[in-house]
Amino acid sequence: MFTSLTLLVLAGLLGPLLAAGRRSLAPVLVGELIAGAILGKTWLHLIVSTTQPFPEFSAVGFAMLMLEAGNEVDLRSAELRIGAIRGNLALLIALALSLPVGLAISALFPSGHPSLLVILLAGSSAAVAFPTIRERGLSGPAIAILITWMTLADALTAVLMPLALSGASRIPLALVGDILIVAAAAASMVAARRLFKSGLADEVKRESKHRHWALQLRLSVLLLLALAAIAERTGASLLVAGFAAGIVLRRFNEPNRLAQQLTGLASGFFVPAFFVLLGASLDLSALVRSPSAVGLALAMAIGATAVHVVASLVTGTETRLPAGLLASAQLGLPAAAASLGLASGALGPAVAAALVAGGVLTLIPASAGALMLSGSRVAPPTAEAPV
Repeated sequence: MFTSLTLLVLAGLLGPLLAAGRRSLAPVLVGELIAGAILGKTWLHLIVSTTQPFPEFSAVGFAMLMLEAGNEVDLRSAELRIGAIRGNLALLIALALSLPVGLAISALFPSGHPSLLVILLAGSSAAVAFPTIRERGLSGPAIAILITWMTLADALTAVLMPLALSGASRIPLALVGDILIVAAAAASMVAARRLFKSGLADEVKRESKHRHWALQLRLSVLLLLALAAIAERTGASLLVAGFAAGIVLRRFNEPNRLAQQLTGLASGFFVPAFFVLLGASLDLSALVRSPSAVGLALAMAIGATAVHVVASLVTGTETRLPAGLLASAQLGLPAAAASLGLASGALGPAVAAALVAGGVLTLIPASAGALMLSGSRVAPPTAEAPV
């Protein structure tokens, strides 16, 4: 087991290696996928993603990836309020455009799940875009719209995507599970708000800090696992569980120490493990051997970029083109679809690999959009900024 774990951690290091330097060769997540593909089913077969305890590590890593995405969303932020109207409109336009585009792609390159393609086209990746926005110090009306748009797109597609892969008989229970997750997250938020106001809570936090108990980290992991347990029992989505847990934690402005602990736990092991194991489970040779799958990957990347650019052109500000390019970033959702589809047998190897490849290809226009926004030196948003 430890030999396999050593290979898993070693493979994850390819991500930072490729992303290092002023001109990174590839995003961290792409490097991890490549490492998994090299060591997994595509080539060397040294990592078998179905061997215990890899499936459990992969599930926890995916939940933590979604927690990090949800943790980027501050429901009280001025940016969300400023961009609310146009952000909502951009999402509605993207959804409307995704329907004919997704159906057309499904007709040209049959996947067996046209509704899944529609959902993926409308989605965005907050886990990719939000760190980029933060690292480059981007702000202004266009960014305010993007934050609202991508937050809602992430939340909505997180709910809909697993349902598109479920059988009709499982959808009602999965919907109940999603509702229970949201209700449990809201209840946790209310309970924590009351608890944190007590003097006892302050004393416990001080004691935990001085005696190195890491109680806040334990409670954060407990919340994530409890919501994930609801998803497991009902067939609901880990996307929803992780995303909801991240929003709850962000709501209470966790201290820097807790943020560092969560980042260390997630980004240090579990999230890289998820992407390496996903790469190991993909059969890229099946993708290469299937012209239809290659066409599907290219069509999904082009379609997602077109949908988001048009939505941004209709609703955006003076930086609407680069904002639309950045909004087209996708990786977490296609990766999740591939992982769930392979595990359930709903997707074949070639189609699953095509969805991930399409998501990776969207990072090219998204990176170009981020560079264009950086060069535009967008002014900080104000309460009087146009929406």
